[in-house]
Amino acid sequence: MIKFRFKLAALGALALTGTLALSSCGVSQDAADSASGGANSAVACTGTNDSSAAAPTKLTLALVPSGDAKKLVDTVKPLEDALTSRLGIPVTGVITADYQAAVEAIGANQAQIGMLPSLQMSQACDKYGAAPALQTVRKDKSSYAAQMFTNNPDKYCTDTPAEGPNGMLYCNGTASGNGSAGLDSVAKIKDATVAMLSPASPAGYIFPVAAMKAAGVAVEDVSPIKVTANDASVLAVYKGDAEVGFSYWDAREVVAKDNPDVGSKVVVFALTDEVPNDGVSISSKLSSDWQKKISDAMLDFADTPEGVKALTAIYQITGMKLADPESLRTTQEAARSIGLG
Repeated sequence: MIKFRFKLAALGALALTGTLALSSCGVSQDAADSASGGANSAVACTGTNDSSAAAPTKLTLALVPSGDAKKLVDTVKPLEDALTSRLGIPVTGVITADYQAAVEAIGANQAQIGMLPSLQMSQACDKYGAAPALQTVRKDKSSYAAQMFTNNPDKYCTDTPAEGPNGMLYCNGTASGNGSAGLDSVAKIKDATVAMLSPASPAGYIFPVAAMKAAGVAVEDVSPIKVTANDASVLAVYKGDAEVGFSYWDAREVVAKDNPDVGSKVVVFALTDEVPNDGVSISSKLSSDWQKKISDAMLDFADTPEGVKALTAIYQITGMKLADPESLRTTQEAARSIGLG
């Protein structure tokens, strides 16, 4: 169990177990569906607010580890301090065990701000009216490709692996990081041992499994190794525990800090369709004024050199922009295509 550095024992116990009582949520499913048109509506959910809500005296920010949780604990402090300074009230970060725990923490008003993947931003909006306020930017992009990589390039590469701009090996046209590419090789995954994240992960499961399905390969056709983070997926392939792995592009760069040869031993051979970037969701239990204050504070911090440094350390974020709720539906559609959501 992940322990919190922060003094939030009550939230920690609930968020880590993922057993938040839905009956405690202030925004009902019916209310959220009414505001958004419903989870399956053609209208993207934009969230709700509470015009009668009193000004908060403190705020909790929920984060989910995409890599080493202990490192995330160490790197979130500058963001806490920046938001506290800009908003004039204490803002405390808490690390949840998984994506869904963060969504339920927002639903139960145990967290008012969540840094969530695209699917969970939509879910938090559909279920609890949480406003999808911001999306992250990385290298001037607000979307990314999920990648498939291997320690057996002779099987999956139709050309000779070559170094990309970061010095790591790519094949099948994947060096740009722009999806899609190399999908003709996905059918070769059948019968392989594959490292994948939980079904809640867009890059570590949803988009790669959707690509597998399109190539005629079901999850039942492979031997899955469940991992808890993107860097763990890379490490599983690096160490030979799996032949293929899934992650965001390019999670090898995180692993390379401790394993410099990962870029030569693990080769990216396929990229999925583009995945909408993660972002910031804000509780519907706040007034619209406070939702905007929080959004503005995050945008302001992200536009400073110290903000870029802090956010890069947390989630490799180089900027933030106002969210595009419609783009978030791409992940929902991919999830539904494989029977999720």
